[in-house]
Amino acid sequence: MKAEYDLSKMKSQKNPYAKKLKKPVTMRLSEDVIVYFKNMAEENDIPYQSLINLYLRDCITEHRRLDLSWASKDG
Repeated sequence: MKAEYDLSKMKSQKNPYAKKLKKPVTMRLSEDVIVYFKNMAEENDIPYQSLINLYLRDCITEHRRLDLSWASKDG
């Protein structure tokens, strides 16, 4: 292995994984929701934001739908 490399001739490339990176968002969550996920995250030794992301990803994978019939304006 060389002690030094000349990177000046190297061409830049776009990161092929850039589209798969997580996108930061701002959300308003109820305090009890935050406490619930923080406690569960602590039990599993992972960051709570990662746990929320995993939960939402599971909803996508399992095609879970929330029953919002109670919120219908027709009723």
